[in-house]
Amino acid sequence: MDWKLALTTFATVFLAELGDKTQLATLSFSAGAQSRWSVFLGSALALVATSALAVVGGEALTRVVSPSTLQRAAGVAFVVIGVWVLWSTRSGTA
Repeated sequence: MDWKLALTTFATVFLAELGDKTQLATLSFSAGAQSRWSVFLGSALALVATSALAVVGGEALTRVVSPSTLQRAAGVAFVVIGVWVLWSTRSGTA
């Protein structure tokens, strides 16, 4: 087990999930639910399932594309999205 990778992944996903639509939906469900543990279990299992799909998909994709190419593409995508968000906010279209 690569603990450094596990902790880095945890920290990255934890920070990325704070305040996103998934967390807000879970907050909404728990606000009106009688069983908050059911909401927690459902949302936790959903996150585990989507993470499993990402791991399996990532593993399959690395058979076709090198990991360094995937990392570069992800980096470029994040920069492009960031520039697009900044540009659309500046022009008032967001």
